Amino acid sequence: MKPVRDWPFSYKLVLSYLLLLLISVLTVGLFAYTNSVQTMRDKTRDNLQGTLRQIRDNIHYHTSDLERITDMLYFNQSLHSALRRYEQGWYSYETMTKTMMPTLENLLNYTSFNIGLSVYLKNDTLPELYYSDTEVNPLLGKKRYEIFHLSRIEEEGWYKTLALSGEFAENHQWRQVQNDEPYANISLLQRFDDIQQMKHIGVLRVTVQLKDLLQAVDYRNIGGSSTLTVRDAGGRVMMESAPDDAGPEGSLADTKRLLLTEPLDGLGWRLEASIPESLFDESARRVRSMTVMVCVVSVAAMTLLGMAVSGYLTRRIRRIITSLNAFRDGDLGRRITFRGNDEFAQIAAAFNKMGMNIEELIQQNYMADLQKKEAELESLQAQINPHFLYNTLSSISRLAQFGDMEKLQLLVQELAKFYRLSLNRGEIVTTVAKEVEHAKAYVAIQCIKHGTRLQVYYDIDPNALFCSTVKLILQPMIENALEHAWFGSSLGIRLVVVRRGHEVVFKVIDNGIGMSPGTIPRILDPEGPRIGYGIRNVDSRVRLHYGESFGVRIASGPGIGTCVEIVVPCRN
Repeated sequence: MKPVRDWPFSYKLVLSYLLLLLISVLTVGLFAYTNSVQTMRDKTRDNLQGTLRQIRDNIHYHTSDLERITDMLYFNQSLHSALRRYEQGWYSYETMTKTMMPTLENLLNYTSFNIGLSVYLKNDTLPELYYSDTEVNPLLGKKRYEIFHLSRIEEEGWYKTLALSGEFAENHQWRQVQNDEPYANISLLQRFDDIQQMKHIGVLRVTVQLKDLLQAVDYRNIGGSSTLTVRDAGGRVMMESAPDDAGPEGSLADTKRLLLTEPLDGLGWRLEASIPESLFDESARRVRSMTVMVCVVSVAAMTLLGMAVSGYLTRRIRRIITSLNAFRDGDLGRRITFRGNDEFAQIAAAFNKMGMNIEELIQQNYMADLQKKEAELESLQAQINPHFLYNTLSSISRLAQFGDMEKLQLLVQELAKFYRLSLNRGEIVTTVAKEVEHAKAYVAIQCIKHGTRLQVYYDIDPNALFCSTVKLILQPMIENALEHAWFGSSLGIRLVVVRRGHEVVFKVIDNGIGMSPGTIPRILDPEGPRIGYGIRNVDSRVRLHYGESFGVRIASGPGIGTCVEIVVPCRN
């Protein structure tokens, strides 16, 4: 016999494969055999936990359904308006018959449960409306509503806790109050507030039977000898479902049980499931036997198929994976080629075609997005110039009318300079230096119009002049100050340009009348009213060009002036 080192590589591969196969299958089989019980326990536990979540969701659906009833009353503006009227006689009768009673009657039909809807009101001009049958559970009959004066419960501890919570809107509480516990009922309590006037006007109460609210708590949903229990926050049993032979507190009688829990949000309770161990072991034994059989069959099958298929597939799959990894890393030019016309060749052809299509789509989307942004920038920019030109031409007309040729000549020169810088050879981006020069040309035009009443000061950082920016962002801010900031007969404006780290900050500060804090969000709101249009236009252009982290910020206060700040990235 030849030495092992002289054996053909195919023999070595087959023998090593068989050895590894036997070791792997035996290891997996032994591991599956010894761990099948735990595996099935986990799987069954997950299934049971999922069933428990479904029960929890069903209870949450019912509680949410009842909470929506109180919410509809809480946010009923017409009801609030009616309850603000404290007149007796016809007004109280009209409020009861046309508003209060129809509203409560409609809400009773919102759910299929037999519920009791009670409203306690501070408005004692309205008559009380209630039933006197207190000997039996009132919810065993039909749905009904009642109206009480709040004075009936003002000394109740549960009302004081609810009334002194200091909260408005959705402060739901599920509690057993008054005669709920002996009748096996539960009540949803909520403060009743006039949200427009922020006043406490009463209490809303929806009462429902526990068996209706917790109807999904049925041990048969779990199966076997399982027990389902609902406990409150203090551990008290609110409801339990168990087989007849489980006995009292059946969930605790058998020590060989698994306990699963789910919180019941909103109620503050928890749902417990007590499941016998036998329910897990029966399924685990079946899977354990199946595992042994599969291991034996796998040894024979993989021995025959592995030798024939392993080499063929491994080489081709490795090439596909290599190409996919390159594709994932951004090398969209990677291609695969296989001889023949089998599945691997078809995969290669589909992969190559997909790469070509993706490259074309990326290029098309990039060009379309670029063209869209350029069109939006040009459209926004074009909205600035006509308004200013109209005003300036009006000023030129007045100077010509009064024969002030010296100012007229200077105004025309500055206007020509202003539009030369505005055109910027059709480019959207300009330098900070040109933008400042453009603003100064505009200020010069305005100083001719306003004379000594307008004082403008400049604080320019030389380190920022060579950075780039979207053009026509300073002139609208100065124009806005000239239009809205006059305080008396004079106005002072300070133009600041400073480089701050990787940003360039423009500030237009005036000593005018300022504005209220509520006006600022309305100016910057793209969907808001058409006020401060020039500021909003500049903010849109900056954000469109540089991203949402840049744009316009405003600080102002009545009588102290306004500071408008524009932030753009510092790029040469």
